[in-house]
Amino acid sequence: MPDLVNEISACELCRDRFARTETAHEPRPVVWFRREAKILIAGQAPGARVYASGRPFTDPSGDRLRAWLGMDEAEFYDRSRVAIVPMAFCFPGYDAKGSDLPPPTICARTWRTPVLGELSEVRLTVLVGAAAQRWHLQTSRSMTDVVRGWREHAPHVFPLPHPSWRNTRWLKANPWFELEVIPALRAQVAEVMQDG
Repeated sequence: MPDLVNEISACELCRDRFARTETAHEPRPVVWFRREAKILIAGQAPGARVYASGRPFTDPSGDRLRAWLGMDEAEFYDRSRVAIVPMAFCFPGYDAKGSDLPPPTICARTWRTPVLGELSEVRLTVLVGAAAQRWHLQTSRSMTDVVRGWREHAPHVFPLPHPSWRNTRWLKANPWFELEVIPALRAQVAEVMQDG
């Protein structure tokens, strides 16, 4: 496992791609997992703040996600209990309009299978956003449809919308998410954390 973490941390597969973005940044993989983790947070890709901090979800999205999970920062950042493995380990950058670029697929193709193969103790997988849902569930359904069908996957997998502020309108339009999904998710997180 240390060798895999070191390999990912040194990855520069997307150096040329990142150099062509509006941010023209260097690769900086944010690697946050250990073999014994019981909960897998499968996200999209680090944002600009996470790129700067080197720590996943160090932004308002992280605050919202931790609230959804019912976890404090110490629990969330305990790598021996929580593995945070996005679809791309690096910040993809911005396009000319200042919008987030999607996670480069080469990252998941290269690293996802080896990483998940090491995480043999995972009892709960939280799929944050459409990219993670498409990969893990092998689905082409919309994020809303996947999240609405959360019971198909619970209690071991919970699909969630991305906790970004950009999804506040979605949350207001879909009140069932916070009324139904969040309590069930928190209960499962608490059970796994208690046993772990």
